[in-house]
Amino acid sequence: MTVNVGFIGLGRMGTPMAANVAAAGFPVCIYARRSEKAKEAAELMGVSVALSPREVGSLAEVIILMVSDEPAVRAVLDGSDGLLAGLREGAIVVDMGTTGISGTRWLAEAVKSKGAHLIDAPVSGSTASATAATLTIMAGGAPETMERVRPILEAMCGSLYYMGESGTGAAMKLAVNAVIFALGQAVSEALVLAEKTGVSRETAYDVFENSAVAAPMVKYRRAAFLTPETTPTAFDLNLANKDLGLIQELASSVGANMPQADVNRQLIVEAIAAGYGDLDMAGMAVFLRSGGTSV
Repeated sequence: MTVNVGFIGLGRMGTPMAANVAAAGFPVCIYARRSEKAKEAAELMGVSVALSPREVGSLAEVIILMVSDEPAVRAVLDGSDGLLAGLREGAIVVDMGTTGISGTRWLAEAVKSKGAHLIDAPVSGSTASATAATLTIMAGGAPETMERVRPILEAMCGSLYYMGESGTGAAMKLAVNAVIFALGQAVSEALVLAEKTGVSRETAYDVFENSAVAAPMVKYRRAAFLTPETTPTAFDLNLANKDLGLIQELASSVGANMPQADVNRQLIVEAIAAGYGDLDMAGMAVFLRSGGTSV
């Protein structure tokens, strides 16, 4: 049975994800705050454009949200033109951004008040993974609801994990990000250490990529670490700070001790205060090279 899909959020990740859903044969309606961007994307994908989140809700049976954070989710849902105003009874909202636990709980209740259902299904991977439909998706929600959206999620990913009840997908994404931020900080420190001992940046990174620390993230972030001045930002330090705040909030609520996450956030806050917030996460190496001074 054909399912009409609505897609809200056409950022660096959302645009290729929506394109992959359309390429899999699902009728897709997209919305972005910038109407020009939505129209351009729609022409490339061969999909339709909605004028508001409310219109997406009135047209689609499954609505995917790929926006930056909880305030952005609330902005999409609330108001006379918001998604809640048009959401169909029985529809499924799939939140694929990093909203966090408290935001996911609010979203679940808001959607439930309209007789609809929520799946929290954040993703892990790069923009290249989003384009190639090889993302890792971690999903939480009712099992029967999960099965209804499985074919749509599979159109965007290489690995799909059902984590359990509502909120477990959001929690697992924060656990993954805790490792990513720790690894990013470790690579930044080690790279600067190698450089200061006379090893060229490129050679040091070659070794990282072919040693025990050669995680996928180390490989795909090579350009960001080697040429931060010219490499487009994929995930800036301001967003990293936001996610680390969500990680700390979750850790506090469940009684998990996470000293590494605490240190990583403290260092990122220092880098942001020094003027590096808009740099890619790999910009921590730039901050460390500067001796922790402002730009």
